[in-house]
Amino acid sequence: MAAGTHHEIEIKLDADPDFALPDLSVLPGVATVGAGEEQQLEATYLDSADFRLIRTGTTLRRRTGGTDAGWHLKLKQPIKGDEADSRLEIHKPLGRSVRTVPAALLGLVRVQLRGAEVAPVALISTTRTVRELRAEDGTVLGEVADDLVTAHALGEETEATAWREIEVELVEGDLDLLKAARELLLEHGARPSDVHSKISRALGERLGTPEPAPVVETGEGLLTTPPKKKKGKKAVRVRQPQETVVIAPVAAGDVAHEYLSAQFAQLTAMDPRVRLNQEDAVHQMRVATRRLRTALASFKPLFAEDSLTELRNELKWLGSDVLGPVRDAEVIREALLADIAELPTELVLGPVARRIRLEMNAEYKAAHKSAVTELDGDRYLALINALEAFVTDPPYSERASNPAEDELRKMVRKAARRVREHAEGLGTEPVGSPEHDFHLHEIRIKAKRARYAAEAAKPTIGKPAKNAAKAMEAITETLGNHQDGVVQREWLRDLAVRAFGAGENGFTFGLLHGRIAGEAEHDEKLFAGAWEEARAALAAWPA
Repeated sequence: MAAGTHHEIEIKLDADPDFALPDLSVLPGVATVGAGEEQQLEATYLDSADFRLIRTGTTLRRRTGGTDAGWHLKLKQPIKGDEADSRLEIHKPLGRSVRTVPAALLGLVRVQLRGAEVAPVALISTTRTVRELRAEDGTVLGEVADDLVTAHALGEETEATAWREIEVELVEGDLDLLKAARELLLEHGARPSDVHSKISRALGERLGTPEPAPVVETGEGLLTTPPKKKKGKKAVRVRQPQETVVIAPVAAGDVAHEYLSAQFAQLTAMDPRVRLNQEDAVHQMRVATRRLRTALASFKPLFAEDSLTELRNELKWLGSDVLGPVRDAEVIREALLADIAELPTELVLGPVARRIRLEMNAEYKAAHKSAVTELDGDRYLALINALEAFVTDPPYSERASNPAEDELRKMVRKAARRVREHAEGLGTEPVGSPEHDFHLHEIRIKAKRARYAAEAAKPTIGKPAKNAAKAMEAITETLGNHQDGVVQREWLRDLAVRAFGAGENGFTFGLLHGRIAGEAEHDEKLFAGAWEEARAALAAWPA
């Protein structure tokens, strides 16, 4: 994790003024509880006039007092379960100008602010008593903060609000400790908090809408948890005493809008993490970009003609030209180093791993720097603004009001038909030729589109869509490995040439090249099996 960043995992509970903390030493793994240390904290929270940061679960504040005075930017992090909050905190010192937000922090939320200025929106004072939870060996497992809070919302005539809350934050402990602490505190009179941050409580009704739903892991990306909806082609009648309630079928446009909104939220959530060079962030942002582009193509009949072309072209630029080189360098570096580690020592001639690291690290750093430059540019900001406008007010066509089940069946069937057409055309080029490899890559692209289409249809169609998505995922995985091998062989040839030019032995590079070529043949056999399973899944697709 980059310097100045901290992964914060905590629970937050409300408490009455007379609430007494229970004996915390009964918690699992806790041997001693530190004496309470009182701190006086003063924080100024900043946001745009329409609270763009807070509405997306992001907080920006300037705080004095305590052990971490300075500028704090907190970004929501995905975490399994709903009992704990997880945030990535980036800290910067106050510096000489205590009123000017560090440019580095503003850059991280550029995608959320989109040109809006930030200004103070609330002042929060906290009298905090902190107790450390220590293990037998002295390791600090967690901290319990007992907070007396007073908040003043700025910008309109409002009275100060005051409350008491208990926070338990992990240090070296695990989620089981948080769960046990929550149960213990609730048993002794604490209450679940209905907000996830002090600033949300301070602003109250001024926010207008609740904080966004938590994100959950789904496949390669992170999707907001979809609400359960009634499905079906016919209207459903629910009979109750003295009345009949008619529930209309889910409209195709609503399903499309929900899916696109979730992917847009994921894309913007990954933006600051890409800038911070967090692990897997480029991959996640690229997946969201691809899902958006694929969904716009699949859902095309549901929107006004010619409203999608420019968006899809710009998403292709973002996914392929901006994020693609970063992800490729990352994948190739890790794959080649893993292959080297598996070779017998006697077959590794020369500083092979060192050259791979030097060359691929340099490639990655250059690609990442270039990507961040593009994310700071006007073209990217224009794309984000266009996507926001699209999901805020979709330009629906007449077909958008049709039942979702009907339209999604057609959508997946069309995407699957394209996979079949490409798969059945395989074999016209010599195996191992560039043309053959390109054909396999095209099948993978079409299978990925069918997979994403089926995933979008899962909430409406259910098991058939789940089976189709799973079958297409198997194809994309096997052909993804094949395509990675194609790119790795190209890099191995270049690395071998550079090694030879530096007077190093190129034997091991050639050995790896041959091994990866052999693995490509194995991947093709796996693809043949995956395609047969996909055919069976598609044969069961609803008519």
